[in-house]
Amino acid sequence: MASGGIPMDTSALMTVVLEGILYGFSLLMFLGTIWSLTYKQHTQDINRSIAAVAILLLLLSTAHIVMSIIRVYDGLVKYRDTYPDGPVAFFANVSQETYVINDTLYVLQTLLADGVVIYRCYVVWQSVRVIILPSMLWCSVAVTGIHAVYSISQSESSTSMFALELGTWVMAFFVSTFAANMLSSGLLAYRVWAIEHNAAIIRVSAKSNMMPIVRVLVDAAVLYSVGLVTALICFLCSNNGDYVMVDMVMQIISITFYMVLIRIAINRKHSYFSTKGANTETEQNDLQQYTMKRLHVYIPQFSRSDSTSAYGIGNEHQPSGRRSPPRALAKEMSTLGPNMR
Repeated sequence: MASGGIPMDTSALMTVVLEGILYGFSLLMFLGTIWSLTYKQHTQDINRSIAAVAILLLLLSTAHIVMSIIRVYDGLVKYRDTYPDGPVAFFANVSQETYVINDTLYVLQTLLADGVVIYRCYVVWQSVRVIILPSMLWCSVAVTGIHAVYSISQSESSTSMFALELGTWVMAFFVSTFAANMLSSGLLAYRVWAIEHNAAIIRVSAKSNMMPIVRVLVDAAVLYSVGLVTALICFLCSNNGDYVMVDMVMQIISITFYMVLIRIAINRKHSYFSTKGANTETEQNDLQQYTMKRLHVYIPQFSRSDSTSAYGIGNEHQPSGRRSPPRALAKEMSTLGPNMR
């Protein structure tokens, strides 16, 4: 099946430029993620599994952009005058080693990201039954992705990505990962919203602590889904823009993962300082009420004796000619004294 849309050499160049821009955002957000995981944290308190996933996503993204640059260099510079039919035919050859490696990295990135979303869903729901369908879809992603990469590596140089047999596996891969991501993200966002809704009933403050996390979960799912749907539409239309969108989605996967982690870290720190400020204010109010209460009891007792107000409570060096406080007042002061220490 012949492809249409932009020329292959143009799509390859656009891929490197747009993917490079997204990689810059991804790298910046990776640094923010590592900061959020390690800032003011003891070594034993760092979530090593999440840090490892973040590092793996960065390594896969970096390897992908590097292979894309090498592929563009080979097609436009190295083999520009020696490859049959020029750069357009070079980039149309999906059996090229650089192209197969890039597709392998994309499948690994997708499996890692979808697996993390499903794991988050399990942690929030604490139920295996909830993740049965997402796990089946994840297995479908693995099977279709591996088979698609294998078919590409074994294809002839003239085989198009949109060929019927190869295209069927690629389309199944896109549909499986879209369904797995949307289902897992929907279940995760709903569970967090339900917990927040139930907590809001008994919470004194009307301010929500979890809704920012729900919003960023939805935003991440929408961003990833828009990229997948766009790539799928281009693929169904046999448009070369599919090559551009797939490479962009590679970086979008990392960005959506990082943005969720950063939002959770910000929300955790904000909740900590809000709770600390509220506790401090409560302690100050209690101290003020305690002091005022003591003054309320203490001052009237002074008005009952001139000698006490002049020489203080329990003063043993009063002049002998002065009259001592009444016995009842002295007893009352001795009872209050220990409480004032």
